[in-house]
Amino acid sequence: MSKTKTKDTTSNNRSAIVMGATSGIGYEVAKILARRGWSVGVAGRREEILAQMVHDTEGIIAYETIDVTTPQAVDGLHRLIDKMGGMDMYFHSSGIGFHNMELDADKELRTIETNCLGMARLVGEAFRHFEQHPETEGQIAVISSVARTKGLGAAPAYSASKRFTSHYLESLCQLTSIKGIRNIRISDIRPGFVRTPLIEGSNFPMQLDVSKVANSIVDGLERHKPVITINWIYRLIVFFWRMVPRCVWTRMRIS
Repeated sequence: MSKTKTKDTTSNNRSAIVMGATSGIGYEVAKILARRGWSVGVAGRREEILAQMVHDTEGIIAYETIDVTTPQAVDGLHRLIDKMGGMDMYFHSSGIGFHNMELDADKELRTIETNCLGMARLVGEAFRHFEQHPETEGQIAVISSVARTKGLGAAPAYSASKRFTSHYLESLCQLTSIKGIRNIRISDIRPGFVRTPLIEGSNFPMQLDVSKVANSIVDGLERHKPVITINWIYRLIVFFWRMVPRCVWTRMRIS
């Protein structure tokens, strides 16, 4: 049975739910938010890690075991919101990826199911929650990637899923304008190669420390930045990637 701590009900207290909190960026962001005074609810597939986070970290007050690839994930999100007594930020860090030059169909489809379908399922539900609670200044933040910039032949489904994520978030931003919604802010977070279990054992260059990346992400979120690219080196890389014509890019051996 999940454990729930008592939430601080002072007026300055803010509540965040971190989806995909059992490892990597989500794990670090949850801990940093808690240290900065947020009440944090964590979700993911590995219950033992979630329960330990609640036990060990002041400010992480509730958890829910959720697999974003299942329709039941929406019910799990609402249970966690109820445990938290509300939600001011939804942070989505649940994603997978593979170096898959063999185009193993299972890996490609699992990536799409998690990064596209699961993301849209939960982010869409968070959007509806904030829309139905106009008294809340809601924030939705999602990890995409600099991999969204160009199609990567070594990881086709992964780079395509990150383009999908980024365009989905841009569409939601426009949707708030179409509907006249004023209480929802959306942040597209675009890290480069971060030293997490997702790329463990790889030879990717310029790998960033996950704790430093998470701190930069939370800094950006607290300033309500709509796009957060980590760090200046990757901002420069993305700038030049965009300038490469498609006919040239597809001939480049990037693996």
